[in-house]
Amino acid sequence: MNRAALFDVDGTLADTNHLHVVCWWEAFRQAGHDVAMHDVHRAIGLPGEDLLAHLLGEDRDTDEDDALSAAHTTLYGTYFDRLPPLDAAAELLRELDRRGWRVVLVTSAKDAELDALRRAIGADDAITATASSEDVSEGKPAPDQVHHALGLADAAARDSVFVGDTVWDMRAGSRADVTCVGLLCGGIPRGDLEEAGARAVYRHPADLLAHLDSSPFAERRR
Repeated sequence: MNRAALFDVDGTLADTNHLHVVCWWEAFRQAGHDVAMHDVHRAIGLPGEDLLAHLLGEDRDTDEDDALSAAHTTLYGTYFDRLPPLDAAAELLRELDRRGWRVVLVTSAKDAELDALRRAIGADDAITATASSEDVSEGKPAPDQVHHALGLADAAARDSVFVGDTVWDMRAGSRADVTCVGLLCGGIPRGDLEEAGARAVYRHPADLLAHLDSSPFAERRR
């Protein structure tokens, strides 16, 4: 049976969460919405429509959604040629690939944004597939995206690990019965990640790589 190493991207492999925060904040500001950056930060990791519902409410004027999302996309696109990978992100993916894991990205990013992130990380040779929120009816924190990723890797949940930096990642993985590992580099506190289902928490990809042999990945050796 295959083993899947599932990875969120923003805030987990690339140091981009705060870029998203600023771009969403500016998109809201331009549309006349006063949304605190702290609140935007805690919503990062949700698909765009869900992020808007979370921050503006289910009773918002949904006719504005496309314009808000387009403004965020345009603002964020100005960073595409300089998105910063997190230290040792590529090395971590390659080491897991070398050990026989099928690496699948589980992300809300798509098209040009996803291409820019993959270029920044620079480990396409170690990535088996990508599961986008557009591939399923519900994105994180629903388990659908994780189930889809497991299907792409042809792996069972019990043999897989999901690494992410938000409570939405941990909830999605837990609901899919996958072991969850949290990273602090996205800015979410350890306690919040653990409460949402993280089995173990590390500072960043380099920290997880350094402790790989004592991590949940080591528990799933053949």
